[in-house]
Amino acid sequence: MKASQRLLVKKSVNPANFNKGGLEKTLSAFSLTMMGVGAIVGSGIFITPGIIAAKYAGPAAMLSFVIAAVVCSLAALCYAEFSSTIPLAGSAYTYVYTVFGEFLAWILGWSLISEYLFAVSSVAVSWSSYFQNLMSGFGLKLPTFLTAAAGTAGVSGAGFNLIAFVVVLAVSLLLVGGLQESTRVNSIMVIVKILVIVLFIGVAIFFVKPANYHPFMPHGVSGLVKGASLAFYAYIGFDAVSTASEEVKNPKRNMPIGIVGSLVVASILYVAMAAVLVGVVHYSMLNVGDPVAYALAVIHQNWAAGIVSLGAVVGMTTVLIVMLYGGTRLLFAISRDGLLPKVFRTVSPHTKVPVKSTWIFGIIASVFAAVIPLDKIAELVNIGTLFAFAMVSIGVVFLRRHETLQQINSSFKVPFYPVLPVVSFLACVYLMLNLQAFTWHMFGIWLVIGIVIYFAYSYRHSRIRAGLRAKESKS
Repeated sequence: MKASQRLLVKKSVNPANFNKGGLEKTLSAFSLTMMGVGAIVGSGIFITPGIIAAKYAGPAAMLSFVIAAVVCSLAALCYAEFSSTIPLAGSAYTYVYTVFGEFLAWILGWSLISEYLFAVSSVAVSWSSYFQNLMSGFGLKLPTFLTAAAGTAGVSGAGFNLIAFVVVLAVSLLLVGGLQESTRVNSIMVIVKILVIVLFIGVAIFFVKPANYHPFMPHGVSGLVKGASLAFYAYIGFDAVSTASEEVKNPKRNMPIGIVGSLVVASILYVAMAAVLVGVVHYSMLNVGDPVAYALAVIHQNWAAGIVSLGAVVGMTTVLIVMLYGGTRLLFAISRDGLLPKVFRTVSPHTKVPVKSTWIFGIIASVFAAVIPLDKIAELVNIGTLFAFAMVSIGVVFLRRHETLQQINSSFKVPFYPVLPVVSFLACVYLMLNLQAFTWHMFGIWLVIGIVIYFAYSYRHSRIRAGLRAKESKS
């Protein structure tokens, strides 16, 4: 076999092995939807509306979320077909491994690792901001150098965000205790979060000033599209849901429901939140770590600001739970294929959870959260997300042509095939091209590191390639 062919060796899929992954099947359609809403509605709704309005789209931030939601919905349909056809851990990494081959799967998997790491870190930083807001209401305040990373606005010298560091480790501890317990806590917190969002909209809508909507698009269409590119940061939750395929009770039915259902609920809440937020506070003042609580303080509704800060802390905890979960299951899947050390695929016999993987991922994410400023973290999440969406979208075309997978009775098919997957792919690529140069530079550096790791370790330890070598030696 030629070297180029070895790089593109594909993962074989045997439906008989779908229930033999070592992970326990405990998740229902409701649990999945709560996971999706928990991840999508939280990080984005309490962080990105302010950033998008202030830096890119102005009052048109609500339309940026609409554009992102439309593109995401196309990708979500593609994810739903893959997840109901191949119910294995690993999400887009596993799907790409099956239809495109190992090297592209590794590139994508490595990109997704950065997505989950930076997503957890950025949410932890914002969690810290809202928690400090909450504590200040009780007259408690930590020293600045323990609550802000170096480089954060207004902070000089070295800094270490202790609160962000600790909360990531605490969520890691929760996940180590077992998936069923974690999803129960997540569902309760999601309900609380939705109630808090409804409270904010109900209170703030009476303070909307029409003048704040003018000019509606201060940076034109380009600002609107750039805002939509950043808004993808808010919609990465359903990607995390797809990593749960192997732990779902009826994946062919429940995976499409969980992915599409969570996206619909989240989109409605995002557009409503952005519309009210920019109506209450001029968009130029919203580039802060806690824009929702800030808006309520501006309109002197401090009683509601306290409740929103509490709800934001609870809500963003659900994001940390789901994104940490998604990252550890991705590492589990990559390690199971031999591309990462076996420590990442070790499952506890008691909790059926990859404990070592959870702790390693949690510790790295906690350090990132403690030392990297929020504005640098947030934009690094999007390019990995868009890359995954693009690959999964175009991958549906190859999925339909896969000889083995054609025999699997998938419960969900992308409508308007092949037009919709191709349009989804092109839309994702277009939004990628609208990301800032800094994001592309960092993405390039991350990919170079990943390629070095692949040829230094993964290529030689691949389980599929080991099987091919064994066959060749016999022949």
